[in-house]
Amino acid sequence: MKLGFSPEEELFRQECADWLNGQMAGEFRDIKGITKLTGSPERRKEWEQQLAEHRWSCIGWPSQWGGRDATLAQQVIFAEEYARAGVPGRVNHIGIELAGPTILTFGTEEQKQRFLPGIAGGKTIFCQGFSEPNAGSDLASVRTKARLEGGEWVVNGQKIWTSLAHISDWIFVVTRTEEGSQGPKGLTFLMMPIDQPGIEIRGIRQINGDAEFNETFFTDARCPADSLIGAVGDGWRIAMGLLAFERGVSTLGQQMGFRNELDEIIAAAKANGAANDPLVRQRLAKAEVGLRLMRYGALRMLSQTDHAKIDGAALTYKIQWASWRRSLGELAMDVLGQGGEISDHAEYEWDTLPNLFLFSRADTIYGGTNQIQRNLIAERGLGLPREPRGNA
Repeated sequence: MKLGFSPEEELFRQECADWLNGQMAGEFRDIKGITKLTGSPERRKEWEQQLAEHRWSCIGWPSQWGGRDATLAQQVIFAEEYARAGVPGRVNHIGIELAGPTILTFGTEEQKQRFLPGIAGGKTIFCQGFSEPNAGSDLASVRTKARLEGGEWVVNGQKIWTSLAHISDWIFVVTRTEEGSQGPKGLTFLMMPIDQPGIEIRGIRQINGDAEFNETFFTDARCPADSLIGAVGDGWRIAMGLLAFERGVSTLGQQMGFRNELDEIIAAAKANGAANDPLVRQRLAKAEVGLRLMRYGALRMLSQTDHAKIDGAALTYKIQWASWRRSLGELAMDVLGQGGEISDHAEYEWDTLPNLFLFSRADTIYGGTNQIQRNLIAERGLGLPREPRGNA
């Protein structure tokens, strides 16, 4: 098992770091350190295009589609250095990490020609239409429906928690296309343009003051008949393939972001004397150990040969990092003390550590709650009997 990087890979790391740090100290220094996903959206779109111009946008993609044919190790290195440099999160994360790889794997040649250049070029922003008010963690319970009419799919229903839908151009939607079907059967995966009369987006403000999430309503919204990925009724397989990409190389970049947060907590504890408390030191050490274990686990997960399969390591990863980061947010507030409860900003806006605490409350909910994650581990990982389901 390989858990390190070769000298050649470390040279590539230096190339990544030099370019990213140069951008954050130069033309794009105004976006460095932005923590809100909705902060400076137009400037962030310009950053997406800057990445594309220098072929850093999707380095793991084939060069034919704007990538660099980067190895898995190189992709990990870039994700780590991206976070280390203080670059804000990608506003086209869904397009680069989920929609693009799904089209590359399951799409037709015509669909690749239609979608991939815009995604790679930072000019086509995607969002994800999976969760619904009654189908959050249980994706197979979706009720949004689509029917073929006059050479188009006509979609009616509602999605929720659609991150950045208000600044996106396209949305991929899991819909029910077989009347009377239940569970994973009868679902179809559609690609839909957002800027049309049949789609309404309503923002959802979060407890940290940001408004990343949205409700998305479909009322006779339309897309061409050939906008489906895969076949009619094949949506569950496509969606599961997409979710496997979600546990890809970006996990190591995510952990570098966690590293930055933990380092800021340690610095705050030293500055205000909280580090003199042995219980605080113990919690800091526990956080450090947990972060290192996550890194080794993620490297092991990425060393598997079949990256389209959600194996045992991938099944446990989400609950591991979500629980760890929620505890990290609590530690941050305990280190800051009462001063951490006061914002210095005129608007309802928080610095990094209070924002960490507030946002991390959602970590154990979105992407599958901890309860759902335990069911997945039990049923898919350990082979235990399925929990009774109403539509089984």
